[in-house]
Amino acid sequence: MSTADVSLPKEKSSFNSKAVWRTFWILLCITVFELIIAIIYYETHFFPKHLLNGVFIIMTLAKAFFIIAEFMHLGHEIRNLVMTIAIPACLFIWFLIAFVWDGSSYHTLRMRYDKYANEQSKTKVQKVETQEEGKKPGKE
Repeated sequence: MSTADVSLPKEKSSFNSKAVWRTFWILLCITVFELIIAIIYYETHFFPKHLLNGVFIIMTLAKAFFIIAEFMHLGHEIRNLVMTIAIPACLFIWFLIAFVWDGSSYHTLRMRYDKYANEQSKTKVQKVETQEEGKKPGKE
C-alpha cells in the first residue's frame, strides 16, 4: 500500500475574501478622508496645524490596526499572542520618540549655552574653488 492510496480528510480553506474587501474599503475611505483634509488645509489653512497632525496620526494608527488585524492575521489570534507582538512594538515606538525628543532637547540646550557652537552654526562657509572645479567641460 503506497501513500497515494491513503486518503486524508480534505480541510476547507478558511480564507474569507469578504473580510479582505471590507478591510480594503475601510483603508480606502480613511486614505481618501486624509487626502481631502490635506487638500482643504493646503487651500484654506482652515484647521490648526497641530489638530491636523493629530488627526493624521489617529488615522494612520487606524490604518495600521486594520492592516495588522487582517493581513497579518492578528485579529483572529488569541489575546496573549497579540499582546506579545503589540507591547514590544509600542515600546519600540516609545523608544524612538524618546530618543528624538532627547536629541532635540540636547540641540536646543547646546545652542543656548554653548556660545562657540551657536556662533559656528550661524557662520556661512565660503566655497573654495579648486583648480579642478574651475575648469569648464570640454576646455583645457
